[in-house]
Amino acid sequence: MRLKLHWQILIALVLAILAGILAGRDASLLGITFLSMFAFIGTLFLNALKMIIVPLVMSSIITGIANAGDGQGLGRLGGKTILFYVTSTMLAVITGLVFVNFFTPGLLDGEPLNKVLGLDMSLAQEAADKVGDRDISVIADVFLSMVPPNIVEAASKGQMLGLIFFSLLFGYFMTRVERLPGETMKNFWLGLFQIMLKITDLVMRFAPIGIFGLVAKVVAEIEPSELSTLAESTGRFFITVLLALAVHVFLTLPLALKYIARVNPLRHYQAMSPALLTAFSTASSSATLPLTMECVEKRAGVSNRTTSFVLPLGATINMDGTALYECVAAMFIAQAYGMDLSIGTQFLVVTIAILTSIGVAAVPAASLVAISIILAAIGLPAEGIGLLLAVDRILDMLRTATNVFSDSCAAVVIASSEGEKNLLNS
Repeated sequence: MRLKLHWQILIALVLAILAGILAGRDASLLGITFLSMFAFIGTLFLNALKMIIVPLVMSSIITGIANAGDGQGLGRLGGKTILFYVTSTMLAVITGLVFVNFFTPGLLDGEPLNKVLGLDMSLAQEAADKVGDRDISVIADVFLSMVPPNIVEAASKGQMLGLIFFSLLFGYFMTRVERLPGETMKNFWLGLFQIMLKITDLVMRFAPIGIFGLVAKVVAEIEPSELSTLAESTGRFFITVLLALAVHVFLTLPLALKYIARVNPLRHYQAMSPALLTAFSTASSSATLPLTMECVEKRAGVSNRTTSFVLPLGATINMDGTALYECVAAMFIAQAYGMDLSIGTQFLVVTIAILTSIGVAAVPAASLVAISIILAAIGLPAEGIGLLLAVDRILDMLRTATNVFSDSCAAVVIASSEGEKNLLNS
């Protein structure tokens, strides 16, 4: 009997960890390193996922809006979606703020980490190179990217905010033209959407192999010195973020499922397990979007109308895990430099974390750039980001899974509020 996809992915994760440990950076076969083999497999899988994102997102949003009916119904659905996303992101950031103030990971034996350990200047320079000269003006760029001057160029560069905004407009006004042309366009986009779902299904058959390559590459690249850096200087930061994410994923969001959507959280975890494992492995909400949509619609019972509207929007603007991480990271660096932030300054950190998380997926060196914006706003040097790099990749995988799970919860909660009957029963 064929194993279900999430079991295949889980087995692939275990095998990838073992393969990465055994291979390391230098082991080779016929002159080709295993590391390069892992990288090739993982990159090929990511490229296949990225290939289908633009047509899938555009067709899903346009057909979703067309199926939403009149403007009143569409406005209601959009309002509920935005309200959930803003609320969940705010709760995530506040959770992170509480944990980082309670555990104070930037202090060691009561002393700031900067005095106890010092900063690794090589890591600091690496962070500075990635961050570049970006400043708080990137927030304005997020809103400008919603209205791209060239939609084709936006599609080629993967600027999802612009694509989503254009698709929303296209879908809305497609229902406002004459009946015959309107029906023709609706059938075209519906056909395209169904084709993309079949292509998505084909790509996801190879997900365990692709995930094996991605995870094995990460494990093979880890050096013992990096592990010691993790244990000595950022272990408490890692645990703080981990616990805060766990509270959001295993307490806050399940409460919304249980008491708002009337859905059994355990069954929802089971339904979303393939998407969560893929999100953890790829560290990309956008790359996971095709599988997220499939799990929410086919396994969680949410209608195509809700799924195709809520999830593509969430993959771009709903970044609970990312916003939580940005907040904790900024506070951690402030503590490490011995800076005692006031309540007002912490509120500024929360606000900027929420705003930057909206467009973080479209920004190079995503979270590092966002964190640098927060540091600049509160007067801290950007080289403090060097403290984070040893654990950033692992936490990136965890916060991406959190982002995807929040999107799925939004779809279920909104579907329940719309009166859908095929959801997982409590």
